[in-house]
Amino acid sequence: MGIYLNPGNDGFKRAVRSEIYVDKSALITYTNNVLDTEKAFVCVSRPRRFGKSMAANMLCAYYSKGCSSKELFQDLEISKDDFFEINLNQYDVILLNIPQLLRRVKNPEELPACIEEKVIAEIREAYPVFVDSSEKSLPDALTSVYKKASVTGNGFVFIIDEWDCLFREEKENKKAQRNYLDFLRDLFKDRTYVKLAYMTGILPIKKYGTHSALNIFDEFSMTNPKRLAKYVGFTEEEVRALCQEYEMDFEEAKRWYDGYCFRRINHIYNPKSIVDAMLEETFQSYWTGTETYEALRVYIDMNFDGLKDAIVAMLGGISCKIDTGIFQNDMMSFQGRDDVLTLLIHLGYLAYNEAKQEVLIPNEEVRSEFLRAVRQSNWHEVTDAVERSEELLEATLNCDAKAVAEGIDLVQMEHTSILSYHNENSLSCVITLAYYSAKKDYTLIREFPTGKGFADIVFLPHRNSDKPALIVELKWNQSAEGAIKQIKKQQYVQALKEYKGNLLLVAVNYDKKTKRHECVIEEVNCSDNNFPLSKSF
Repeated sequence: MGIYLNPGNDGFKRAVRSEIYVDKSALITYTNNVLDTEKAFVCVSRPRRFGKSMAANMLCAYYSKGCSSKELFQDLEISKDDFFEINLNQYDVILLNIPQLLRRVKNPEELPACIEEKVIAEIREAYPVFVDSSEKSLPDALTSVYKKASVTGNGFVFIIDEWDCLFREEKENKKAQRNYLDFLRDLFKDRTYVKLAYMTGILPIKKYGTHSALNIFDEFSMTNPKRLAKYVGFTEEEVRALCQEYEMDFEEAKRWYDGYCFRRINHIYNPKSIVDAMLEETFQSYWTGTETYEALRVYIDMNFDGLKDAIVAMLGGISCKIDTGIFQNDMMSFQGRDDVLTLLIHLGYLAYNEAKQEVLIPNEEVRSEFLRAVRQSNWHEVTDAVERSEELLEATLNCDAKAVAEGIDLVQMEHTSILSYHNENSLSCVITLAYYSAKKDYTLIREFPTGKGFADIVFLPHRNSDKPALIVELKWNQSAEGAIKQIKKQQYVQALKEYKGNLLLVAVNYDKKTKRHECVIEEVNCSDNNFPLSKSF
């Protein structure tokens, strides 16, 4: 076994032997299906901490000659596949970890030469008869071995981990980028020795004019993962099983790490954070272990028209429309807010709803990183609202309707310059932002189904909390009393009949003429199934 040629199965063996391993081996069913076909060029882009390297190590362990991996895979899902033993350890695998290779060169322009030198040396050692000491071209060396050495049998499988590392670290070095793309084009384009090429990255493949031969690759990205969606992260079923095994609260896991949704898979969780939470027995942000808020702050500070507006809205729980098609798949070519937001999708800071073409902050872990970045970006109107949100929640729980209305007035006035305020949707954003700190004690559900309509926002207390549930109904240029009547008429309380204890009905109306909010709060009791008598404040 070598470092680059047939690296073996040690990397994947460590993953399987870890305390927590979630079986994603069915990915190999897909690669087996496309092996040695026109679809054999696969590029999977996803954020850091989403298992790219583990998948690369798994494919190496499965396809690589020179090791026996049957026992390693025999209890995994792939072992049930008809092609499991046919392709197991049958190919010469070339593994290229681009970040490691890039660190080995003084000049990034020398990366292709470094790759060729190191891989050719190992190929020459394995097949000395077919690769002489004068050979400098990796494609020529591979072609010679493939055509002349019958022992190679099935050809070569390429696994390239973080293929786009050079583009992220050498953003302005166009010459190094062109050299690298030319190398990859020469390595893969029309080469019969390639039976499978699997590349991982953070960014999708960029089309560089005439350097666009990488369009032979099928793209599976955070904006369109297609058939590989369930391998992006952990599914809800997988997380639920882990929470049961480790006796952790599934709803808290969902609040902290869920939110990435794809067409075929509605809920995808951050795998690294889930594993850390289970092992540490604590739900918190584990993002800073590999990515700090400074990285996010760089993009927040690119204050394109509408970017600040969008981020405030998303902190308030609102999704924003986005056009991801104009993004140039790099970290330099930004023309407007949608380019920055699309990059943040690929970096994992935002989630993308493909069906609705909307972007959102996926969960509490990422939201906390956004808030840290916003605090350092001098967005005082946001941080002031968040800091006052505990006082607003306390006023609500004390049924101080006047203080609640005044508190919401203050948040709305501070955001007038950056947040359009013209309907119930924008009012909902302000309300959610104003109650930001409530997320520590409540799960906020917008458009909560009640059987006879939808309550605008419902605050459900977390398990073991002694705080009352809240039903918040919003009106725009109508009346708070009318909102209370709607809650009663539509019997919204019945949707919470399983909730035992006190319940607060909170009605908020914005008066366009006075430019002020009014609030009515009623306390009710849900201890029986009849609509309770209420006390108004």
